[in-house]
Amino acid sequence: MDTVRDILQIKGHVVYTVNPESSVYEALETLEAKNLGSLVVLEECGKLDGIFTERDYARKVILKGRSSKETRVMDIMTESPVFVTPDTKIDYCMQLMTDKHIRHLPVIDDNELVGLISIGDLVKHIIDQKDTIIQHLENYITS
Repeated sequence: MDTVRDILQIKGHVVYTVNPESSVYEALETLEAKNLGSLVVLEECGKLDGIFTERDYARKVILKGRSSKETRVMDIMTESPVFVTPDTKIDYCMQLMTDKHIRHLPVIDDNELVGLISIGDLVKHIIDQKDTIIQHLENYITS
């Protein structure tokens, strides 16, 4: 069974982060510039502190009438986010995301952030895997 490691080998290990003291506006600029849906919030020491998502912004800034330039990321981020390791099975990640209603999972290995996977990454991997199986079966049948 495939693991998160298999996705990261293809996707890569680049993770965009934000400091908890940054303004929400600065975080939004990064989301827009990089075409992302979330940023991992890291403390100065590199410790995972939370995750900042478009959903956090919509629900905790826009709907509350707050200013994105005056609100800090730490005030609205999702604290203690659910995370996985490179050895976590992909099926488990899908179940976790479904059960917790989340779209992004930081990947931690030996207390270090090594990646971030999204629901889109999981779906793409599963579809690619199914396509490969179908191709093998078609080759088997026609040979």
